[in-house]
Amino acid sequence: MENALLIGLSRQSAMMREMSTIANNLANMNTTAYKSQSMLFDEFLMPTASESSPDKTLSFVQDYGQFRNMSDGEMQTTGNPLDVAIAGEGMFKVNTPQGPQYTRNGHLQLDNSGQLVTSNGYPVTTTAGTTLTFANDEKQITIASDGTVTTDKGQRGKIALVSFANMQELKSTGDNLYTTTQTENPVTAPRMIQGSIEGSNVKSIVEMTNMMDVMRSYESASKLVDAADNMRRQAISQIGNPT
Repeated sequence: MENALLIGLSRQSAMMREMSTIANNLANMNTTAYKSQSMLFDEFLMPTASESSPDKTLSFVQDYGQFRNMSDGEMQTTGNPLDVAIAGEGMFKVNTPQGPQYTRNGHLQLDNSGQLVTSNGYPVTTTAGTTLTFANDEKQITIASDGTVTTDKGQRGKIALVSFANMQELKSTGDNLYTTTQTENPVTAPRMIQGSIEGSNVKSIVEMTNMMDVMRSYESASKLVDAADNMRRQAISQIGNPT
């Protein structure tokens, strides 16, 4: 009976964490370039539990991580020449006080010094490892699909796009930024779309369906816990009041 309670509680705990993940996805439906996440679950077998036998193991639920869906979000045309959407592979590299970080949020702007920065104010890095700063009299900023930036004064540089061997190892630091200890790999065939931004890839219908499934699973586990608790109460009552 104790094992039945623990099995039910392990399921409930996993469902609570999955519900938090779904809620976070829904909360970021309108966040530029946000990538949805889902929980990864595994079956944990306990062959040495008190109610187990060599041919009978107890199965617990164990969540061991999250999976980040790196598919493209919907491309949204803004008409702003400093908005840049990434189609396919790649992330912008930006300089932050904590060191280099990465993002797909291409809602760019010029700061007070004319430097090209993200919406958080972090400078965007070029393929040469430098940043881009424009003079007050420069006009007609054009960003080609390969990241090459030109103005009426000529070519200014190329925005860098980088990728990594394992995108799942990226760690979110907030504000749609990521960090990693992996080696950067330059994207060989970058595809940038000027005047557009990439929307979130969260699908509301899918997330709402997942939420209902989680609620049903939680209720099912709750019934198991209640049934096991009732059995224990009845056993204690019968042992304490022998006839």
